[in-house]
Amino acid sequence: MGSEEQRPLLRISELSSDAIEEVFESGDGGGGVGWWVRLVAWESRILWLLSGASIVVSVFNYMLTFVTLMFTGHLSALELAGASIASVGIQGLAYGIMLGMASAVQTVCGQAYGAKKYAAMGIICQRAIVLHIGASVILTFLYWYSDTILQAIGQSASIAEQGQVFARGLIPQLYAFAISCPMQRFLQAQNIVNPLAYISVGVFLLHILLTWLAVDVLGYGLLGASLTLSLSWWILTILNGLYIVLSPSCKETWTGLSSKAFKGIWPYFKITAASAVMLCLEIWYNQGLVLISGLLPNAAIALDSISICMNYWNWDINFVLGFSAAASVRVSNELGAGHPKLTKFSVIVVNATSIFISTVFTAIVIICRSLLIKAFSSDAEVIEAGSSLIPLLAISIFLNGIQPILSGVAIGSGWQHIVAYVNLTTYYIIGLPIGCVLGFKLGLGVEGIWWGMVVGVLLQTITLIILTARTNWDLEVEKAADRLRKSANEETLQLIAD
Repeated sequence: MGSEEQRPLLRISELSSDAIEEVFESGDGGGGVGWWVRLVAWESRILWLLSGASIVVSVFNYMLTFVTLMFTGHLSALELAGASIASVGIQGLAYGIMLGMASAVQTVCGQAYGAKKYAAMGIICQRAIVLHIGASVILTFLYWYSDTILQAIGQSASIAEQGQVFARGLIPQLYAFAISCPMQRFLQAQNIVNPLAYISVGVFLLHILLTWLAVDVLGYGLLGASLTLSLSWWILTILNGLYIVLSPSCKETWTGLSSKAFKGIWPYFKITAASAVMLCLEIWYNQGLVLISGLLPNAAIALDSISICMNYWNWDINFVLGFSAAASVRVSNELGAGHPKLTKFSVIVVNATSIFISTVFTAIVIICRSLLIKAFSSDAEVIEAGSSLIPLLAISIFLNGIQPILSGVAIGSGWQHIVAYVNLTTYYIIGLPIGCVLGFKLGLGVEGIWWGMVVGVLLQTITLIILTARTNWDLEVEKAADRLRKSANEETLQLIAD
């Protein structure tokens, strides 16, 4: 490629995916070191535009439940315990399933958007909502009979009873989440993230007011708190839906309700099921750490110390989940557009950025180790137990800066079924047994359980690194075209380039 062709590429504002892929294909380097620096800046700008808003959405959606639990804590210790265990054991279970199923929307819609097959995206989103609502009907029984389930996993009758009150009030939220989650992924797949962020922040502020009125002013108690959380999620869902229907930004991707959403469900269901299993195995693994710790001899101290660390970890997880969503969108968009080399470059940039961020977070945790625990408790035993977990928290935060990003790449590429097998093996066949042996048999307590989890996450991260490094991105482009053609179920949909 001559100098006349290279010169426009040196201006970041004029760079395009097609032009960059052409330079990669030519193999001439695009104009030296200066061009590569500008290219990294171009990719980083897109990544942060996507991830910044995605992080806001992830964090503020999480904060809805966080605020509800804060207000619940002012009712009584028993009601807080019931709400907390229901949030982890019941709501967390459903959250994992719904979030996992919705990752299929990121894969297929993201690739459709990259391929400029916009009309297929609305049908895919509707098909996802149909499957999510079906899953919600099944999960409703889990919520309704949560008392029995919570007692079966070792909780006391009094805590389980309060947990059931809280869980039953969240049944409406389950259906709101079933509709909202696919819609959010539908918008993220076409790089519409700022409106989602504004809506999430606005609903969060409204939720604080509504919860204060329900719990503190009107005195509706635990059930009032959970019903208010459900109401806030429905407000969030309605606003997301109105944006999709009314915004000019979605006029090409949303063409109205269609009966085609009920056709070709089985091919789409297979990738949805794999997505659900993949993310459920990850989310439940972290939640299982808390549940298992409650079975230790000194359960109160163990639960207090690990809960404090998990609060910091959850903040980090929600930050990284927004970054992971951006990675998924970038990979799926470029695969759908038929840009294998740019896809590979995007993977390198997002992982390098994430490793840098996780290193900074890890250093902060190590430096402020005692202050982090004291911010939550003044009890000497809790501070001592929590401080002993800080090194493990630091390791987990560092790995958490790599592993979810690789999972996001897997979602964007449509590898959910492969990662599901990896998660099952590394987490539950290797990591969990090691943690139980260290924690119960060797007497290491909660530290031993956490070490087992670290081993599982480390093995999973190494496996995903190897899988990503050995990927043939040209082949992934062909797979993306085939996957979208089957999922969209349109005879005229021709995705493979001439």
